[in-house]
Amino acid sequence: MNNVKDNIEMADLDKIDIRVGTILTVEDIEKSDKMVKLVVDFGDFNRVILVGLKKERDNPAEIIGHQALFVVNLAPKKMFGEISQGMLFDIGYADGIIPVLAQPEKPVPNGSKAG
Repeated sequence: MNNVKDNIEMADLDKIDIRVGTILTVEDIEKSDKMVKLVVDFGDFNRVILVGLKKERDNPAEIIGHQALFVVNLAPKKMFGEISQGMLFDIGYADGIIPVLAQPEKPVPNGSKAG
């Protein structure tokens, strides 16, 4: 678990727009055995973001109302007839443990930038 990825330059990190958003809704995507559709409030805008929570949680809707970190400048991707406009940051998936949300320690305004 201690394999650190190759070094990157600060300029590479500056390309990623990571923001706090509040999860407004979680909807099932019937065509997928893994994906659900989130609608996320980023303050000035809302985004639809598809995430693979079905097999990770008994009740994916339990995250409604929670703030979490999202990449908002990832190129849109069409999956299961929906357009995903970002990526949820979670903790644990890459390590093979049940993922948890990456969250601010206390509420902050939606759209707040990380980094």
